[in-house]
Amino acid sequence: MSGTITGKVAAGATAAVTSAVENVARTATTLTAGGGFAPREVYESSTQITRSYYLGHHASALNKMRQTISNVGLIIECRDFRVPICSWNPLLERSLAASAAGERSRIIVYTKHDLGPPSGNFSKETSIEGYTNGRYQSGKDIVKTLKKFHKNSYTTKDVMFLGTSAGARSRNDAPNNDKHLLESIKRVAREADSLTGMRAMVVGMPNSGKSTLLNRLRAKGMGLPKAAQTGATPGVTRKIGTPVRIIAGESADDPSSAGLGEGVFIMDTPGVFIPYVSDPEDMLRLALVGCVKDGVIPSVTVADYLLYHLNLVDPKLYTRKFDLGKPTNDVHEFLRAVATRTGKLRKGSELNLENAADWVVQAWRRGDLGRFALERVTEETLAQAVEKAREPTVSISQARKREKEQRKVTQQMKWAGVTAPPGGSVA
Repeated sequence: MSGTITGKVAAGATAAVTSAVENVARTATTLTAGGGFAPREVYESSTQITRSYYLGHHASALNKMRQTISNVGLIIECRDFRVPICSWNPLLERSLAASAAGERSRIIVYTKHDLGPPSGNFSKETSIEGYTNGRYQSGKDIVKTLKKFHKNSYTTKDVMFLGTSAGARSRNDAPNNDKHLLESIKRVAREADSLTGMRAMVVGMPNSGKSTLLNRLRAKGMGLPKAAQTGATPGVTRKIGTPVRIIAGESADDPSSAGLGEGVFIMDTPGVFIPYVSDPEDMLRLALVGCVKDGVIPSVTVADYLLYHLNLVDPKLYTRKFDLGKPTNDVHEFLRAVATRTGKLRKGSELNLENAADWVVQAWRRGDLGRFALERVTEETLAQAVEKAREPTVSISQARKREKEQRKVTQQMKWAGVTAPPGGSVA
């Protein structure tokens, strides 16, 4: 699917999504009218939200990966720790999976660990309320659950959790660092024991930290400058890169290099998005962390989704920062406060809510407005994700056709006085 199609869908959905946000804002007045503040317990996502960011270069890159996978002995898959389930792309996993044990290993790297929830020691700058009332998980709990989940996979050799800075201990609670990952890669290379060394490929969703990880491994393993271009927006890498050495080959002067052959080489790849995201809230999660290009979903809508989470974690994260006397569920009231505090104005001193929305989303991505995950990670939610991943991949056009047929059947049942079963399925 081309970027043009995605752009048209996004433009067509903007008005409907904006209307939905306004409805939520009106609901907020009702919620707070009784005196005490009541945060939204559920986010009402508009069904008109764009549900794809699967671009032309994603499809061509995936085809190229399939063509070169026979020469690859290790897949390093990056996932965002703040959305550990949403940033898993089953299409990538199926396309690049090994057909037999021992054919190709895999290491899962959960990036941006330091931008997720803390492991347990809270500071004054860290939200407390959302964790202590059970709404949100600690980083330690998420790490423990994910490690247990991956433990039984015969192809997954290791699971790593890295922060954003070199050394990967930017908040002093990341379980792993670059050195740990390099040692894990070396173990896989020694098992392969190839005279020509081992080829690895780093893959993942857009803006999940693939190129940054390659540069860090090259710096740590070889002491060399970065080889891959990086950026804060998705789509910087658009083609599969040439193999870059990250681990030196065997040397008579270094007994620990035995079995590494000519060393380990890694290829950078473009991020590949899911062809269709069935849950609108998943699309909002991915947009908020930056896996989707800014503007595909209206910035005010993304800011409203952030406000929903901030209110559940701890409203003080923004009320103090933006001089709001009390918390709010109204995204426009929230953004007016942000625009006033940060000077986001149009000509004539009119508040620019769109620029304020962009600013506040970027602030959260940097970790300046609380650090928390956007989805619960439990055995149940992981099992649901596995079940969902087994479903055949569909394009956005196929999915929209199904939804249209489903709405038609549901409407006919309504006219006939028949109640649809839970989940709306009538198959």
